[in-house]
Amino acid sequence: MLTLSSSPVLYPLSDRAVISLTGEDRAKYLQGQVTCDVEQLKLGDASLGAHCDSKGRLWASFWLASLDEQLVLILNHSLVERQLPELKKFAVFAKAEVADTSENWQVFGLAGEGLSQWLNEQLDGSDNLTPDGGVVIPVAAEHALLLLPKESAAPELPHGDEQEWQGLMIQAGMPDMSQPHQGEYIPQMLNLQALNGISFTKGCYLGQETVARAKYRGANKKAMFILAGNSDQPITINQDIELQLGDNWRRAGTVLSIYQKNGECLVTSVLNKNLEPDAVFRIKGQDDSRLALQALPYDLID
Repeated sequence: MLTLSSSPVLYPLSDRAVISLTGEDRAKYLQGQVTCDVEQLKLGDASLGAHCDSKGRLWASFWLASLDEQLVLILNHSLVERQLPELKKFAVFAKAEVADTSENWQVFGLAGEGLSQWLNEQLDGSDNLTPDGGVVIPVAAEHALLLLPKESAAPELPHGDEQEWQGLMIQAGMPDMSQPHQGEYIPQMLNLQALNGISFTKGCYLGQETVARAKYRGANKKAMFILAGNSDQPITINQDIELQLGDNWRRAGTVLSIYQKNGECLVTSVLNKNLEPDAVFRIKGQDDSRLALQALPYDLID
């Protein structure tokens, strides 16, 4: 549905929040809180990750980057109100400070043909760090996030629509959960194990027992899928998706993220893994809508 521009495009993202961790114990502290291996990140490195409650249910999924003297988490802004207090809860016992620093940063998407070459020219071999203290986070082939200090000038590139960036991320199979889904899914339901967002060798962290059981005992029967189709009515986050079974329809999941334009739509949803490839779906309450499964751009490993 969406094709990359023939040259790099800049997508200003207004719905992203930035949480920063500072202090000498920041990596050690965060290591015991999230699914990814924080202590393996070198300066300028980044990783997908997740923050769970003690039962392995997600407070947030995020991109984590290692900057000079701080770690930063980039996530959906709607998650912060519930997630930030949970992340700060045990920081009082460590030499680490956790704060919402969104007002200090600008977040952009970057995508388009030739993006890799353009970034190499801009960064000049500086390991993804920008000269003004920001960072580039590779997301997928010719797709990246760009985090810049608030006072820094944005790159002089054509601007794209934020909704289009969401569509590109859906096509890339990238999870983007928001507040209505907090406490509902475990990390594997958002395919984080297939995107290197979970370390199974790093040691203990909140929710680890549930995450490990899902891998080693086959306890997880759900995954995030991409659906494409049509609907003439607006689709919203957390709206029910129904699966056709003969002449009947049964609730199958809810809308996790959405791109919609000119009657066509792309959505992600957490669904049962055992679906038939030709399964037919619709948006509840939109009887004329139709959605079909799309191939994920990566292998869906356990």
